[in-house]
Formats: sequence, C-alpha cells, structure tokens
Amino acid sequence: MSEPTPWTIGKLLTWTAEFLASRGSDSARLDAEVLLAHARGCKRIDLYTVFDEPAPDGVRDAFKKLVKRRGDGEPVAYLVGKKEFYSLEFEVTGDTLIPRPETELIVVRLTDLAKEAGGGEAIKVCDVGTGSGVLAVCAAKYLENANVLATDASPAALEVAKRNADRHGVGGRTFFVEADLFPAHKPDMRLDYIVSNPPYITTDELTRLSAGVADYEPRLALDGGPEGTTVIERLLPAAARQLKPGGVLLIEISPMIAERVEGLVNETPGLVLKPTINDLSGHPRVIEAMKEEGV
Repeated sequence: MSEPTPWTIGKLLTWTAEFLASRGSDSARLDAEVLLAHARGCKRIDLYTVFDEPAPDGVRDAFKKLVKRRGDGEPVAYLVGKKEFYSLEFEVTGDTLIPRPETELIVVRLTDLAKEAGGGEAIKVCDVGTGSGVLAVCAAKYLENANVLATDASPAALEVAKRNADRHGVGGRTFFVEADLFPAHKPDMRLDYIVSNPPYITTDELTRLSAGVADYEPRLALDGGPEGTTVIERLLPAAARQLKPGGVLLIEISPMIAERVEGLVNETPGLVLKPTINDLSGHPRVIEAMKEEGV
C-alpha cells in the first residue's frame, strides 16, 4: 500500500486558497500565504523556498485553526495581529480599525504640506480618532520636527497606538490622550495640522458591509450616523478653533458624502475649503481645509 501524499507547504497553500475563495475571499491566495507564514513564524516570502517540504503537525494544527476563523469571515489582520501601512508594520486588534491604503493619502498630503511650508521649526500635529495610531506614528516618523498629539475615545485603542509609537521609535514625540475629539483642558492649541479618519459610513450602509467589517471591526470607529457626518459635523468647528491661522485640516471621507462634507466646510466659520484629494480610482477621498489668516 502506498504512503499517503504528505501535506507539503505548497499543497497546503493550494488547498487553502481554493477553500477561502469558495468562502468569498477576494484575496484567497494572499490570505493563505499570510496565515501560513504566521503559523510557521516566518516571512511570507520564505514560503517560496519550502514548497516541497512537509508541514510539521504543529504548524498544520495552528494553520487549520486560523483558516477556519478566516473562512468564518474574521479579517486576516486580526488573526495575525498586524497590518502594514505606509511601509511600516502596525499592531492591530479588535479595538482598532484595520488600516486601509486610502488613508495613506493623508500621510502623503501631510508630508507634502510640511515640506512646502519649509523651515525647521517644531510643528504641532493632532490625529483625532487615532485608532491603532497609524496617522500619528507616520506623522512623527516622517516629520522629524513634529510633536504629535493623538486622541481617541477608546482607552483600549490608545494602548495599541502607544505600543505602535514605541515600536517605531517615536514614543517620545507622540502623546496620547483619551478624548472625544480634542482634550477638554486645551481649548486653543494653535495646531499646524489636524488629521483624522473619523467614522463616515452611514448607519444604513453599515448594515450592508461585508461580515468581515461589520462583525469584527469596532462599530464606534465606523458608524457616522444617518448621513455619515455625525462626527464630522462636530469636528469641523472644533478644528477651526484649534488650528492656527494658515493651519490645515485633512479628513478622510467616503466618496458618497464628499459633496455634503465640502458644504459643511464652507458653512464653518474660519475654514476655507481647498481642492478635495482623489484616491487612485479617481474618487474624492480626503477633504482639505485651511484656517483663515487673521482669524
């Protein structure tokens, strides 16, 4: 009797990719590779050198559990506890949103604005609703003259953000405060830049999101209310008070609420709407507003 065919790394990946595709994953092969690399404790690229090697029983058992959870809809980032953003690796948990590529547009625009402003003097940046801290950490990492305040209403999210700041060596210039928008004890911080990825999904749209988002990511960070602008409506006037003249506010939005948010900016005393930044698909994604000079 012939011996059963061993479960090699390559065989595991092929079977798992097919299984995850059948469960609705649109990145099934990538999911399989990330999960298997995590189970093996190696880099994903290392799998390509061991395709023909049998997978040890311990690795197979750990991988099987991860695949089952992924098949049930749990996001890969939560399963492995990390996600890459702007070339940096960030810890993520169920208390934080999973970083998306679209949010990197804010980092690009922020660093461009700082370079255009020139000068080496210290600048003040605030990340409102920091979550895992991706915007705050990137601001401190790529702007060496920046002191960054990061706020969030979730203490658990702030703990994750603090660890990410320490991981990337910017804990000394990044400060974390539990707050709804801005710290109540600092009514006028004269900030150079405010960045935010606030909740902007309408409550109705939230019910139609994929299970991987709706069932696992924190609702507090997703639900923007009936119009998607409940938090943004409060953020705009608060930001106008906190920015120094000439300071800039950058907010990520859904393309579906772009016109409404642009209108809200125009209605906010002290703010001047700048051209909205489109994503790679050409959809409006980041609102930019400047604090009026002399206000």
